[in-house]
Amino acid sequence: MTTVVDPGLFTSLDPPRLAGSRCRSCGTVTFPVGGSCPRCTLPGPDTVALADAGTVWTWTVQTFPPKPPYVPPAGGFSPYAVGYVDLGDVLVEGHLLVEPGHLRIGLPVRLVLTPVGDGSRSTFAFEATP
Repeated sequence: MTTVVDPGLFTSLDPPRLAGSRCRSCGTVTFPVGGSCPRCTLPGPDTVALADAGTVWTWTVQTFPPKPPYVPPAGGFSPYAVGYVDLGDVLVEGHLLVEPGHLRIGLPVRLVLTPVGDGSRSTFAFEATP
């Protein structure tokens, strides 16, 4: 059984699918799930499963440890790639499990679960698709 850092981020874990909101009035999609639409302010949007694949919209390399509650892995902090992934309806910021030398805007990626901290919990990330 997979334990995730925040179950509210997902509609399913096998296969992993992120949970977003779709406004019943204007159709705006957001991530994570919100209580109201940021565009038209209608409360109570519908929860939807977001696409599990997309393309890198932009990216950078995190070269310093984040602030708490970040817990570095046992081997210590190592720089890693983060970016926005275009899932069609929404851009999602996330960890990119791709070597920086292989990253490019438009790179096809897919959603995966990845361990964090001591490895007892997981969160979402994106890896390159073949």
